[in-house]
Formats: sequence, structure tokens, C-alpha cells
Amino acid sequence: MRLHRFALLFVAATFAPVAALAAQDYAPATGQPPSVQLPAALARVLRDYERGWRVGDAAGVAALFSEDGMALPNGRPPAPGRPAIIAAYQGPGGDLRLRALAFATADSVGYIIGAYRYGDGTGDLGKFVLALTRRGTGPWMIVADIDNTNAPPAR
Repeated sequence: MRLHRFALLFVAATFAPVAALAAQDYAPATGQPPSVQLPAALARVLRDYERGWRVGDAAGVAALFSEDGMALPNGRPPAPGRPAIIAAYQGPGGDLRLRALAFATADSVGYIIGAYRYGDGTGDLGKFVLALTRRGTGPWMIVADIDNTNAPPAR
């Protein structure tokens, strides 16, 4: 039931920000949509994710996920559950920078649509969607992390 409720909210709530993104002015120099300010509880998810990724702490990043969370990394199979997320995110890390393009929350579910890059560059390298859940007033946890690059597919 929880997943069904989440799916309905996620699909319904996705249409409003997507339409808003389409109507936004894009930065002329980069062709990228502007960032939006997140509430502190959602911003914490992105900052903790960056911090864990930066030092190569796959277990720390996986701890941001609900126990039944799933990572859907670009070009790789789904990674369901924290042990699989840890395995999928093992690596040297890097200076990951996340920014939000849109978000919504309702009751115990929410999402962040965003873009990412590494280091101080100005161009986004890819985009992501974080589906979120929380119990009561607890912290927001990632249910699904979907990312892909902006690079065109290899031909």
C-alpha cells in the first residue's frame, strides 16, 4: 500500500514541476534551468550525499536510503537495498556538486529533481531524481535515486 500511495503521488506531482521547468527561463550562456532553494530538511539530503560521495563513503551514502531503497545508476543494473547500494557506489568518490531544479513534498513522500557536476565547473554533467519518504517527523530518506548523464549515447 505504501508503494502504491507513493507511486500515485509521485506521478501526479511530477507533472506540475515539469511544466514549471518547461516555462522557466534558461540561462542563456549554459542552456541550463536555474536552481531552486530547498527547505533545510531536503537540502540536508543533498549535502549529506555530496559529503559521503566526496570521500568515497559508499556506506554513508547508502545510509541516506530507506532500507528498501534502490539506486538506479546510469548504465548499470538496479541496486536494491543498502548492501547492493554500497556495492554499486564503491569507488574513489569525487567532488560531486548537486543542485535542485524542482521539488515537492506531501505528507510522508516527496522528490527532488536536480542536476549534478563535479568540481567548480559551470556546466551540468547529468541529472537525477530522488524519490523520498519519511516516518512522522523523521529525516527524509531516499527511496530511489535515478541518475543519467547529459552526454549523448555512444553510437
